[in-house]
Amino acid sequence: MNRWMVLGGLCGWIAWAGALAGAEVTTLPLGAQAPDFDLPGVDGRRWALKDFAGARILVVVFTCNHCPTAQYYEPRLKQIVEDYRPKGVALVAISPNVPEAVRLDELGWSDMGDSFEEMKLRARERQFNFPYLYAGDAEEVSRAYGPVATPHVFVFDQQRRLRYVGGVDDSERVERVQRHWLREALDALLEGRDPEVKQTKVVGCSIKWSDKIPQNRAFLAKLAQEPVGLELVDEAGMRALRRNEGSGKFRLVAFWATWCAPCVAEFGEFVTTWRMYRHRDFELVTVSLNRPDERDRVLEFLKRQQASCRNLLFGSAQREALIDAFDPTWQGVVPYTVLIDPEGRVIWRETGSVDFLALRRVIVRAMNERKPW
Repeated sequence: MNRWMVLGGLCGWIAWAGALAGAEVTTLPLGAQAPDFDLPGVDGRRWALKDFAGARILVVVFTCNHCPTAQYYEPRLKQIVEDYRPKGVALVAISPNVPEAVRLDELGWSDMGDSFEEMKLRARERQFNFPYLYAGDAEEVSRAYGPVATPHVFVFDQQRRLRYVGGVDDSERVERVQRHWLREALDALLEGRDPEVKQTKVVGCSIKWSDKIPQNRAFLAKLAQEPVGLELVDEAGMRALRRNEGSGKFRLVAFWATWCAPCVAEFGEFVTTWRMYRHRDFELVTVSLNRPDERDRVLEFLKRQQASCRNLLFGSAQREALIDAFDPTWQGVVPYTVLIDPEGRVIWRETGSVDFLALRRVIVRAMNERKPW
């Protein structure tokens, strides 16, 4: 395929996305038939509306990976599947978000984004017991249903007419739930009754339609313009860095060097992690083991990486004293990464290359335990 064919295909996609972006999204009205779909699932197969023909009731939930509200509801959805599957109820989850439309700071309560590959990881980790489908490349499917936030529930009877649309219940905090709207609707329909509540408001993260892609690009362009600095650090500074007194933040310290190939290869992931969590109680500090006379080389690399976090450079060619000031047990091997909580306790460390998914899970869990949103 030549570059003009690629360009033609890209232009066609842009025209299609632009047409959709200009279309108003309207939530499917009560009584309407379920729109058809044919979407890829995380289990490796495609799923269509007809695949649920044997179900007495079909629940279609629009949800996603990154939204903290959606994450709160994952265990409840799994329990609903367990409780109602024997009664003939099927549940299918669809992620409507276009991954390129999700800003990095919108991932502040998540360990991953909304790509199809990341959906597979989330489903495996959380052991979803329902099909989880990706509609980010088939936006017309999501727009036919018209979800406004995640999670947004659509309940269809045996004739696939919409009988309930709205939230799962009335609080993302399970301990504060007073009304179980989805369960109430399912119970009523199974008994041949109309649901008492047929439609509710939906609280959650907005749908990331393709028309938000330019906003995300503008956001990234703004981040790219942030100044990048580099400070020399002495032994006292290294001791203060380790103590983490008064910051009130989780501090991720990444030791690296320009002559360390693994350090250079993974550095961009540290910047991505910084951009995901910087608006919460989190900071990234990078510390280069390069010598002070290599400052220009280090700063040039940091600028290419758009590392607008705090960056330090060993202020002496005598590295041993600086290493001991931070951690006497550390032999000076890089990469070396440490996560320190606001009380100065080390809650995670890694010598060598970092598994960033594992690290982000530790960060999110620690921040959420300390200060739930």
